[in-house]
Amino acid sequence: MTNTNYPSATPQATPPAKGNNTKNIIIGVLAAGLVGTWGYVLVNQSKQKEELQQSTTQGVAYMSQRDSLKSELDNAEIRLDSITGANNNLQGEKADMMKKHEKEMAAKKAEIRRILNDRNATKAELAKAKQMIEELNGSITVLQEQVTQLTAQNQELTTANTTLKTEKADLETNLATTVTEKEELSKTVDVGSTFSASNIQIRSVNEKKSGKEKATTSAKKVDKLVVSFDIENRIAKSGPADLYIVVTAPDGKVISDASTGGGTLSTRQDGEKTFTSKMNIQYEQGTRRNTELPIRQADFQTGDYKIEIYHNGFKIGEGTRNLKKGGIF
Repeated sequence: MTNTNYPSATPQATPPAKGNNTKNIIIGVLAAGLVGTWGYVLVNQSKQKEELQQSTTQGVAYMSQRDSLKSELDNAEIRLDSITGANNNLQGEKADMMKKHEKEMAAKKAEIRRILNDRNATKAELAKAKQMIEELNGSITVLQEQVTQLTAQNQELTTANTTLKTEKADLETNLATTVTEKEELSKTVDVGSTFSASNIQIRSVNEKKSGKEKATTSAKKVDKLVVSFDIENRIAKSGPADLYIVVTAPDGKVISDASTGGGTLSTRQDGEKTFTSKMNIQYEQGTRRNTELPIRQADFQTGDYKIEIYHNGFKIGEGTRNLKKGGIF
């Protein structure tokens, strides 16, 4: 084998160049800066997410608080409405007092509603609304107790009033019965106090110039008919009484005596009836009184003259007198 002195063919390691080191440093710095930037971004995003989550949580809590307060207010309004319905049955000063309380609570309710409807309401305002709702509920409770008490009192008054109305109706019924009975009794007394006429006599009289009177049956000589009768009644009270005399001539016509005054009489059985004369007498209770009445006429007819006596709307007696054509004194 032959040994030589030539250098070996195996390559030797070459030291790195100075330019490559600088490049590597720059890349490292940039990489570190990029890593730092991304780190900052990630940290900042995490913080923003946390703040957003916190803000969302606070917003949800805020909305939840407002919704809760609105719900409490709605419940309070329902209670208040039920009291208002009961209050409608109250009357007078009690009702006025209740309406005054309701008006005050309505004003407070409106203020609470205004706060809750304000989307920009602060926590302090919501806290104020909560306190006002608590005060409103307290007022409603007091009002409810008052309405319950007053309703009970009103019910007692209604019951008492109903009792009074029933008693009044009973009294009116009894009074009506009493009035009816009194009217019936009055009618009975009225009918019962009608006079009875007895001993009825009718005389035909001729009057002389001397004033002397003579009985006659001659129609042409008769100057007057004298009607006399007795009247009496045990229950008729003492005092003035009106008697009506109806004299019907033979031709069927009622004689009108101008001296005593005729007219129309309302009878209870015969309707309206023309009378010849009206007499006003003074009667003493329980006695029998004789009454006499002259009936005058210019010319008397021949035939029967019918005389009827009326008192209190009833015919109490009647009689006839016949006048002849020739006649005697």
